Amino acid sequence: MPLIRDAVLDDLPALTEIYNHYILNTPITFDLAPCTPQQRREWFDEHSASGRYRLLVATDDTGILGYAATSRWRPKAAYETTVESSIYCRHDACGRGLGTQLYEALFEAIANEDLHRIVAGTTLPNAASVALHERMGFRRVGTFDAVGRKFGKFWDVGWFERPLRLS
Repeated sequence: MPLIRDAVLDDLPALTEIYNHYILNTPITFDLAPCTPQQRREWFDEHSASGRYRLLVATDDTGILGYAATSRWRPKAAYETTVESSIYCRHDACGRGLGTQLYEALFEAIANEDLHRIVAGTTLPNAASVALHERMGFRRVGTFDAVGRKFGKFWDVGWFERPLRLS
């Protein structure tokens, strides 16, 4: 069973390595070039151990297995009660239920924040991500067709939402 905890700055190289795998090998993120931990520092600093913008990591004796975060969705003040969630697992740690464990811990961590809605975007097709989001109480609310170009192809993004507190 992995340990899930708040991310610390020393985790940033491993988080960057996980993310770079998806940049280089998948359309899951629309970043096109790998990044350095220094380039990801601003993203890291947008999260804290309390508040609505959180970053949790799952670890075991092999290191960081994955991470889940809530981040600002849109910059306008009226959107402050909505966050966007994201989740990335180390490529060799997929398919073990880690995404579910990370999301459960993340949503518990923000349960008492002044939040109303969580949104998530998923590059399509991505059956595993769609299944994870549906399992976690998200419902698909629409698709943006052909909005990202990567690997010489246009990709769709499915959008999902859920209330912070499920009834």
